[in-house]
Amino acid sequence: MAKFYLALGSINALLVIIIGAFGSHGLKAKLTVDNMAIYQTAVQYHFYHAVGLILVGLIAWHIPNSNYLRWSAWLMVMGIVLFCGSLYTLSITNIRWLGMITPFGGMAFILAWLFLSIGIIKSST
Repeated sequence: MAKFYLALGSINALLVIIIGAFGSHGLKAKLTVDNMAIYQTAVQYHFYHAVGLILVGLIAWHIPNSNYLRWSAWLMVMGIVLFCGSLYTLSITNIRWLGMITPFGGMAFILAWLFLSIGIIKSST
Protein backbone atom coordinates (compact mmCIF):
# COMPACT_ATOMS: atom_id res chain seq x y z
CA MET A 1 0.00 0.00 0.00
CA ALA A 2 2.94 2.34 0.54
CA LYS A 3 3.42 2.88 -3.20
CA PHE A 4 -0.29 3.58 -3.61
CA TYR A 5 -0.26 6.23 -0.85
CA LEU A 6 2.87 7.81 -2.34
CA ALA A 7 1.24 7.92 -5.78
CA LEU A 8 -2.02 9.27 -4.34
CA GLY A 9 -0.14 12.01 -2.49
CA SER A 10 1.92 12.89 -5.56
CA ILE A 11 -1.16 13.08 -7.77
CA ASN A 12 -2.87 15.33 -5.23
CA ALA A 13 0.24 17.54 -5.08
CA LEU A 14 0.08 17.82 -8.88
CA LEU A 15 -3.63 18.66 -8.73
CA VAL A 16 -3.20 21.29 -6.03
CA ILE A 17 -0.49 23.06 -8.04
CA ILE A 18 -2.82 23.17 -11.05
CA ILE A 19 -5.83 24.22 -8.95
CA GLY A 20 -3.79 26.89 -7.15
CA ALA A 21 -2.46 28.30 -10.43
CA PHE A 22 -5.97 28.29 -11.89
CA GLY A 23 -7.17 30.28 -8.89
CA SER A 24 -4.33 32.78 -9.05
CA HIS A 25 -4.44 33.33 -12.79
CA GLY A 26 -7.93 32.37 -13.93
CA LEU A 27 -10.22 33.20 -11.03
CA LYS A 28 -8.60 36.09 -9.20
CA ALA A 29 -10.38 38.74 -11.28
CA LYS A 30 -13.70 36.87 -11.12
CA LEU A 31 -13.97 36.09 -7.39
CA THR A 32 -14.71 38.46 -4.54
CA VAL A 33 -11.95 39.01 -1.99
CA ASP A 34 -13.83 36.80 0.49
CA ASN A 35 -14.36 34.01 -2.03
CA MET A 36 -10.71 34.17 -3.07
CA ALA A 37 -9.72 33.76 0.59
CA ILE A 38 -11.99 30.70 0.81
CA TYR A 39 -10.41 29.29 -2.35
CA GLN A 40 -6.90 29.89 -0.98
CA THR A 41 -7.82 28.11 2.27
CA ALA A 42 -8.89 25.08 0.23
CA VAL A 43 -5.62 25.16 -1.73
CA GLN A 44 -3.59 25.44 1.47
CA TYR A 45 -5.27 22.49 3.20
CA HIS A 46 -5.23 20.44 0.01
CA PHE A 47 -1.46 20.93 -0.20
CA TYR A 48 -0.91 20.03 3.46
CA HIS A 49 -2.81 16.80 3.03
CA ALA A 50 -1.20 15.90 -0.29
CA VAL A 51 2.09 16.05 1.61
CA GLY A 52 0.38 14.16 4.45
CA LEU A 53 -0.48 11.32 2.07
CA ILE A 54 3.14 11.18 0.93
CA LEU A 55 4.19 11.04 4.59
CA VAL A 56 1.77 8.16 5.23
CA GLY A 57 3.28 6.36 2.24
CA LEU A 58 6.82 6.82 3.52
CA ILE A 59 5.87 5.60 6.98
CA ALA A 60 3.96 2.66 5.46
CA TRP A 61 7.27 1.42 3.97
CA HIS A 62 8.47 0.90 7.54
CA ILE A 63 5.15 -0.09 9.11
CA PRO A 64 3.47 -2.30 6.50
CA ASN A 65 -0.10 -3.60 6.86
CA SER A 66 -1.09 -1.05 9.50
CA ASN A 67 -4.83 -0.50 9.64
CA TYR A 68 -4.18 2.82 11.38
CA LEU A 69 -2.09 4.04 8.44
CA ARG A 70 -4.71 2.76 6.01
CA TRP A 71 -7.42 4.70 7.85
CA SER A 72 -5.18 7.75 8.05
CA ALA A 73 -4.68 7.80 4.29
CA TRP A 74 -8.36 7.35 3.46
CA LEU A 75 -9.41 9.95 6.01
CA MET A 76 -7.00 12.41 4.37
CA VAL A 77 -8.60 11.66 1.01
CA MET A 78 -12.08 12.09 2.51
CA GLY A 79 -10.95 15.38 4.05
CA ILE A 80 -9.61 16.63 0.74
CA VAL A 81 -12.89 15.78 -0.99
CA LEU A 82 -15.20 17.11 1.74
CA PHE A 83 -13.22 20.05 3.17
CA CYS A 84 -11.33 21.28 0.13
CA GLY A 85 -13.93 20.21 -2.40
CA SER A 86 -16.72 22.03 -0.58
CA LEU A 87 -14.60 25.17 -0.23
CA TYR A 88 -13.51 25.11 -3.89
CA THR A 89 -17.12 24.75 -4.99
CA LEU A 90 -18.45 27.29 -2.48
CA SER A 91 -15.91 29.92 -3.52
CA ILE A 92 -16.70 29.54 -7.22
CA THR A 93 -20.49 29.03 -7.11
CA ASN A 94 -21.43 30.91 -3.93
CA ILE A 95 -23.73 28.03 -2.93
CA ARG A 96 -23.69 28.67 0.82
CA TRP A 97 -25.13 25.37 2.06
CA LEU A 98 -21.90 23.70 0.93
CA GLY A 99 -20.34 25.28 4.00
CA MET A 100 -22.23 22.71 6.08
CA ILE A 101 -20.13 19.92 4.51
CA THR A 102 -16.79 21.55 5.31
CA PRO A 103 -16.65 20.62 9.04
CA PHE A 104 -17.02 16.92 8.16
CA GLY A 105 -13.89 17.24 6.05
CA GLY A 106 -12.14 19.04 8.89
CA MET A 107 -13.05 16.20 11.24
CA ALA A 108 -11.69 13.70 8.70
CA PHE A 109 -8.38 15.63 8.68
CA ILE A 110 -8.21 15.61 12.48
CA LEU A 111 -8.92 11.88 12.65
CA ALA A 112 -6.38 11.19 9.89
CA TRP A 113 -3.57 12.77 11.89
CA LEU A 114 -4.76 11.03 15.07
CA PHE A 115 -4.75 7.63 13.33
CA LEU A 116 -1.30 8.34 11.89
CA SER A 117 -0.01 9.09 15.39
CA ILE A 118 -1.59 5.95 16.85
CA GLY A 119 -0.22 3.85 14.00
CA ILE A 120 3.30 5.09 14.68
CA ILE A 121 3.01 4.66 18.46
CA LYS A 122 1.56 1.14 18.20
CA SER A 123 4.08 -0.09 15.62
CA SER A 124 6.55 -2.74 16.62
CA THR A 125 9.39 -1.20 14.58
